[in-house]
Amino acid sequence: MLGAIAQPSFAQSENPADLPQLSPPPSPSPPLPASEPVPESDLGESDRYLLGGGDLIQLEVFNLPDYSKQYQILSDGRLSLPLVGPVQVRGLTIEQAAAAIEAAYAQYIRSPVITLNLVTTRPVQVAIAGEVNRPGAYTVPAELNAITVTQALQLAGGITQSADVRQVQVLRPQPNGASPQIYTVSLWQLLKDGDLSQDLKLTDGDRVLVPEAIALNSEEITQLATASFSPETITVYVVGEVETPGAVELAPNTPLNQGLLAAGGFTNRAARGEVSLVRLNPNGTVAQEAVEIDFSENLDSTVNPPLREGDTIVVQRSGLAQTSDFAGLLLSPLRGVLGLFNSIFD
Repeated sequence: MLGAIAQPSFAQSENPADLPQLSPPPSPSPPLPASEPVPESDLGESDRYLLGGGDLIQLEVFNLPDYSKQYQILSDGRLSLPLVGPVQVRGLTIEQAAAAIEAAYAQYIRSPVITLNLVTTRPVQVAIAGEVNRPGAYTVPAELNAITVTQALQLAGGITQSADVRQVQVLRPQPNGASPQIYTVSLWQLLKDGDLSQDLKLTDGDRVLVPEAIALNSEEITQLATASFSPETITVYVVGEVETPGAVELAPNTPLNQGLLAAGGFTNRAARGEVSLVRLNPNGTVAQEAVEIDFSENLDSTVNPPLREGDTIVVQRSGLAQTSDFAGLLLSPLRGVLGLFNSIFD
């Protein structure tokens, strides 16, 4: 159970005779009947949960049942409590919030004893940026309590083929405007060794940054393509002299050779020696490279590169097909003249 009991203090109000005089009990009374508080293990690794707007807490003031009930933290981070009014608890842990509430009640009640439990967490909001297909801010339903890094990446459409999964960073906000705490997790270690500790649980306000990889080998490319945080398919375009030109749905990091075969392979008019690979870069520029075709090659960044979302493969006509087409273009006016003569003589 995630909860805290503030230690009694001995501060008094200016007019103690007018206020309830309570002695500290030997132990706090049991909590009010309510829904089960959220276990601490569900709130994110060993980090302490920070309260915020939307959290539902259970508050008990010893010997004051009228004040002991469930309260929801307002959007501005305050609790509106009887007798003491608003108390700011945003960015505080349960223990810190209990101490703040105890200090507020100590102005009116002698030696108050406060018990505070978290009943329901607010929806978790996280931001995801970098090498993912749909960067942006995402809200996780409150009933899920928290999501992990890989689940967040799935929300963002999965990683791109350029993602460096060894250096994923999680930036976690700290109370009182302090610099965020930075965690670096290796999802490659999660894939290779099954190290679940790398799949960090996220809390409200976390930012996930996926950097661009410098280089990946073919083993890494293949394994990342089957990861749960990779997209299921990508769309590439094959145009020119193939049997079924157009958009093709493929698995991530499918080799270029397989992309050609998915479009039906070459026609009998195709230049089979090489094709052009056109790629839109993240900065908006377009890169084009000639790729020699050898269907016996395995995945290779040079002769059989892995395809990315939006790639276009252009298959040119062979020299013989171009000559034939040019000759047909030249002869087409003559065919018209001959047709005219034939119609006259007929």
